[in-house]
Amino acid sequence: MTPILTAFKHSPDRGQGLARDMRVRWALEELGLAYDVHLLSFEEMKQPAHLARHPFGQIPTYEDGNVVLFESGAILLHLAEQHPGLLPADAGARMRAITWMFAALNTVEPPIVERSMAWVLEREQPWYALRLVMLDERVRRRLAELSARLGDAPWLDGDFSAGDLLMVSVLLRLQSSGIVGEYPSLAAYVDRATARPAYQRAFAAQLAVFQNL
Repeated sequence: MTPILTAFKHSPDRGQGLARDMRVRWALEELGLAYDVHLLSFEEMKQPAHLARHPFGQIPTYEDGNVVLFESGAILLHLAEQHPGLLPADAGARMRAITWMFAALNTVEPPIVERSMAWVLEREQPWYALRLVMLDERVRRRLAELSARLGDAPWLDGDFSAGDLLMVSVLLRLQSSGIVGEYPSLAAYVDRATARPAYQRAFAAQLAVFQNL
């Protein structure tokens, strides 16, 4: 049975690859795994059939036989543990890669998402300009710390891993802001990752959905 990934039928990002199903698509492409995509409208995401897969009515979800998962990080961890290619074989390096997965989602992504949601929900409010200064400061603090840790290394810890995949996916959410470009090592890091053939295949696949609507 081919695994099934759910994704937006009408993605808010208009094909830019920023929706969280892109992370799972990328991982599946890195691992060379076949998969099907089930596209859902916003209305369908709130129906009982999808709520049985994802109690919060979001995407992505992943189904493979009796395995039904939600949350992109959990799906990636499952895939990386089941198939070689996204986690090192060495136990210590493996746990460091998993640590970077959690760091991407729990430490770096929250201030970035808060910034993007402020633009969506608050940009017409009189306080938005001042709030954006504070939000940008939080984002820059995290990026400065991440840049210092990365240094001149190509990847966060040894070879490319699921930690890098998630971290770059998070950083891509800032692409319209230009903030990542203030940190040359991070900009080069993102460029290296998105130049990978697996990323290019995943991006083309999700963009085709948008273009065919």
